[in-house]
Amino acid sequence: MRKIGILALLFIVLSAHAQISSILGDWKTVDDKTGEKRSVVTIYKGSDGLYYGKISKMLMYTDLDLKCDQCKDEDHNKPIVGLVIIRGMKAENGELVGGKVLDPESGKFYYGKIYLKNGKLVLRGSLDKLGFLGRNQEWIR
Repeated sequence: MRKIGILALLFIVLSAHAQISSILGDWKTVDDKTGEKRSVVTIYKGSDGLYYGKISKMLMYTDLDLKCDQCKDEDHNKPIVGLVIIRGMKAENGELVGGKVLDPESGKFYYGKIYLKNGKLVLRGSLDKLGFLGRNQEWIR
């Protein structure tokens, strides 16, 4: 009986790890209001063991010199391409949680949660840590 429990736990851990590996890589962001593809975000694991995402390409705009003029502090006037918008997330039960997500248009940070659903990446940005006050965006590979 103990062997079955250990095997079940190992299966759960490996499944969660595979889920996180599927989240890594390039994703086309899709505006949740208009449905337009806006940019490509690369999600990666940092040297600190946490997960991050940066804008690696713009799809909508021809002006590649766009700056984050609404951003505060060290991000103010940084180029949009290369801007880290997903910060400090940790893997938990096959999801990325606990970090923050930057909206470059408003310069505001939101609590973030990322998971996969039907082959799409779901990014939940919310005002509260529990995720009640917020909205989702679905990104495509």
